[in-house]
Order: sequence, then structure tokens, then C-alpha cells
Amino acid sequence: MRILVIEDEVKIAGAIKRGLEMKGYAVDMVHDADTGLSYACDADYDLVILDRMLPGSMDGVELCRRVRDNGISVPILMLTARGTIGDKIEGLNSGADDYVVKPFSFDELIARVKALLRRPPKHTGTIIKLDDLTVDTTNYSVKRGDKSIKLSQKEYALLEYLLHRVGQVVTKDMIIAHVWDEDAEVLPNTVEVYIGYLRNKIDRVFPDRPALIHTLRGFGYSLRLEAQPDKEANKS
Repeated sequence: MRILVIEDEVKIAGAIKRGLEMKGYAVDMVHDADTGLSYACDADYDLVILDRMLPGSMDGVELCRRVRDNGISVPILMLTARGTIGDKIEGLNSGADDYVVKPFSFDELIARVKALLRRPPKHTGTIIKLDDLTVDTTNYSVKRGDKSIKLSQKEYALLEYLLHRVGQVVTKDMIIAHVWDEDAEVLPNTVEVYIGYLRNKIDRVFPDRPALIHTLRGFGYSLRLEAQPDKEANKS
């Protein structure tokens, strides 16, 4: 999942970026309102973490309003040192989905990020399921049936991205944009490699179960459950 951090305090922004990356997220970071608005409107992010007080031609509240005026529904988590009820109401009314007051606990920030990234009805709470594949976003555990599956950080990020788009076709460019940050030099072949890693771990080692990762030649990939043909019927 790809997150944009718009925060003018470089040390705070850097700490948020490092912490989120340790949790497996791809993170882009900018430090002023005008650049932040451009990034938020021009790129396809899964979440924006937005400081309220920013240098530039607008503050975070106005930036949030403009993002919404552009028809962009990305979840926005607003960070600020201004914590009165009136400040919170103004921030939420501008289109923010959540509001965290500085100083904050990083554990709380991560919990709020995860909450905003949930997308019903595909999953409820911290568990994402597709057939017998289960992902717990709290502890990053993955199972198929009763068997635990060990994934690397990037493999997990790719799987979670696909699970948020079950049934949809995602291109290599979409995967690169959401699973890797903008500074990473990623080739389309890299996506193929990581899709192969995931297939080996969640499909190929379960030959008696239906495949979940599907390739659409010339288009991209889709994570979905397809009905298996009736083997007995095929014998006749």
C-alpha cells in the first residue's frame, strides 16, 4: 500500500516514513502544501497523512478541501498540534477521515492507518480473507487453511494490495505505484518475479486447492477465486 506524507517538519516526516516502511508500506514524502496538493491529485495513493500547518499558499485544511473538490476519495489522516474540539471539527469537515494530535504514539498512528486502509465488504476488522487464504493485518500473518505461510515484507505488501482489489485486474504499473515508493527503480520484470514468489507460496504448494493468482496476458493480474471443474464429470 502506498502512502503520501505531507509534513513540513523534516525530522518528523522522516521518522513517520521510516516507521511506515518498517511496517511494509511504500511511502512518498513532501514538505509543503503546493507540492503536497500536486502529489495527492496526480498520483494514486492508498492513504495521505497530512500536517495541518504547512508552508505554501494554503494550510492542510484548505489542501484537504481541494483534494475533495477534485473528486479524490483517498483516506486522509490529518496530523496537527492544534487539538481543540473546534480544530478537530474543522479538520474533519474539510474532508479528513481522521485527526491525530501531536505529540502522538507511533503505535496509535499505525493502528489508525490500518483502520483507514480497511475496505469493506471485502474484509471486516483486521482479517482479510479469500476462500481459505487468511491475512491478519495486525501481526502480518498469512495462512492458507491451517498452514502458515512466511512472506517477505515486499511479498506481504504485494499480497495485501491484491487483496484490497479482489476480482479487479491490476497492471504492473499499478503494482509498482502502490507497492514500491517513487524512489525505487523497479522494472516490470520485478513485478513478474514477485508474482512468481507469491504463486509459489500460496498456490503451487496447494495443488488440491484452486489457484488464486491469475495472469491476464497483455493486461495484468487478478486475485480471485474461480470455481474448479468437476473432476468426476470430466472423466465421463
